Amino acid sequence: MRHPLLISIGVAGVIALSACDQSGEAQVNRALQDVNVVDESNLNDVMLTVADPNEAVTYFTRASNNEPGRIDLMRGLASSMVRASRGPDAVAAWQAVVDHEEANNDDRVDLADAMIRANQWEDAEGVLNTIPPTHETFKRYRLEAMVADSNEDWDRADSFYETAIGLTTKPAGVLNNWGFSNLTRGDYTAAERLFVDAIRHDPQLFTAKNNLVLARGAQRNYDLPVIPMTQTERAQLLHTLALAAVRHGDVSTGKGLLREAIDTHPQHFEAAVRSLRALEDNVTN
Repeated sequence: MRHPLLISIGVAGVIALSACDQSGEAQVNRALQDVNVVDESNLNDVMLTVADPNEAVTYFTRASNNEPGRIDLMRGLASSMVRASRGPDAVAAWQAVVDHEEANNDDRVDLADAMIRANQWEDAEGVLNTIPPTHETFKRYRLEAMVADSNEDWDRADSFYETAIGLTTKPAGVLNNWGFSNLTRGDYTAAERLFVDAIRHDPQLFTAKNNLVLARGAQRNYDLPVIPMTQTERAQLLHTLALAAVRHGDVSTGKGLLREAIDTHPQHFEAAVRSLRALEDNVTN
């Protein structure tokens, strides 16, 4: 009479062990999935930041084809297209993101950015106009300022630049853009001030240093500004000043600055040598 009971207990034990095995296997699978998600996320971040841009495009293209409709992969592909300087492709990729049901206003800002990089200014302005004014981000206002600049709407540009600067802890780039805007307008004093401010925030920003020298050269001020610079940068800035002097007809000053640039550069300064040779040949002829 006891045998059926023992058999029942045995069967129950096997079922329980089987259930435990299945439960354990499921937990292992979930854990592996979590690890895979973390690994994929890390790889995506690497591809978006330090990987070769063209390799990143290949990676996200393959990933998007394997899992179509995943907006994070679509964003990765679009961002990689921008990094790879593939303008029209980047615009198309960001347009696909914006058309996705999970798209947000940041995606629309990125689409406008891609359009500006592709020289599609009117399209970029149209996209920015679709974004509600409550979406207040540094990138949005920086792009708004650039569009206003392209339209020579200086008052709006100044307003947007000022707003953008208030929304970032790293304003050097936008200060440089604002300075170049004033340089374009012919307001050299304001341009100088903005370039100096940009350099104060980022002493490594050579573009701002070169633009500062251009602003001074436009006023026929051929003295280098007192700013941090390496020996190579000093030579390059002297070269920029020399070309500015020549454009203003101050050829003798330009030749002197070119000789100083050649002597200052720690290596052979081919560009300055060619410029000086061209000037001397013209004088001889």
